[in-house]
Amino acid sequence: MSVPRRVALLTGFIAPFRIALFKELEQRCRELRIFVIAPVEPGRTWSVDSTGLPLSQQRSIAIRGLWRHPHHFSEPLAIQIPYDTVPQLMRLHPEVIISLELGARTLQAAAYRAVARKSRLVIWAAVSEANEQGRGRMRQLLRRVLLRSADAVIVNGRSGARYVQHLGAGEAKIFHAPQTTAIAPFLAVPTSRDTAARRRLLYCGQLIERKGLIPFLAHLSQWCRENPASTVEMWFAGDGPLRSQLTQFPVPFNLEVRFLGPVAYDRLPEVYGQAGMLVFPTLADEWGLVVIEAMAAGLPVLGSLFSQAVEDLVTDTRNGWTFRPDDQVGVRSAINRALGASDAEIQEMGFKARQRVRTLTPEAMADNMMAAVEYALTHRS
Repeated sequence: MSVPRRVALLTGFIAPFRIALFKELEQRCRELRIFVIAPVEPGRTWSVDSTGLPLSQQRSIAIRGLWRHPHHFSEPLAIQIPYDTVPQLMRLHPEVIISLELGARTLQAAAYRAVARKSRLVIWAAVSEANEQGRGRMRQLLRRVLLRSADAVIVNGRSGARYVQHLGAGEAKIFHAPQTTAIAPFLAVPTSRDTAARRRLLYCGQLIERKGLIPFLAHLSQWCRENPASTVEMWFAGDGPLRSQLTQFPVPFNLEVRFLGPVAYDRLPEVYGQAGMLVFPTLADEWGLVVIEAMAAGLPVLGSLFSQAVEDLVTDTRNGWTFRPDDQVGVRSAINRALGASDAEIQEMGFKARQRVRTLTPEAMADNMMAAVEYALTHRS
């Protein structure tokens, strides 16, 4: 594989789980320059140490909107649109541009690519079919143009690949690079749990409508009412506008709900180690990194197939239990199978969950992304 001389990576923010990936990419390029709108995404409580990363700040404007999804939720949007992408690229003269998402920054990168004919454009499409519903016809048309002009496309999983193929991306130029994190701390979590922990459900993430938490808590409460001899714990790690509603939700006597509040990223392995199963009932997620974190920590996943990570990594009754949130019977069946499993079954499923994801390292993700770069350099769009 040839080493690209100069690579520009365009992204919005630096997330803690991407630090290890960016460092791996830097080792694989002669020069890497990461363009960001802000060091940390607004509204996040992350503590991000980006020391040593080759960052350049972009200027941007913010546009607010509302995402109304067919899965019956809405979510406020604060879209950051950089407006100096082309001038910054002209100063850098990158051989390859890797641009995250399919919006304004990628449109500007494509414009630069059209002028600088020796450059190449790799689109990092963090998308899934469930997450991209209800986006509007104009956005679909723009994405068709961008994907067809790209020299290579990087996706997280199978749903993302189907989505970009549907919009015109050729199969040969699609490369899978599942989003991951530095998983060694999660792999170090002991797989053994006592009985109390094995029956403890954990949700980790934002407390927002899109995650499907209220409907899931209603189904879980119903199961507890129908099984009064069983005691269930449900922990929520994270914060968000739905916390008040979750706190006040009427649960039966045998369902204990606990809120941990925001948890620092480096403390997550400790939290996973105190639980027995991850709950991820999302109504739409382009990936779902918590699925990999939990599986690496030895937790089977009780998860929604509207998460691309669940679809790709969780095999029902082998390393977790899957369901569609819009199928009430299916949700209740998955909860019943999870809470009806024996300690030995849960232990074995947790072991298989860890085995499934242990090779999904930042090194492997960087290698897959660089394969897309290599393809772009040798196959002109």
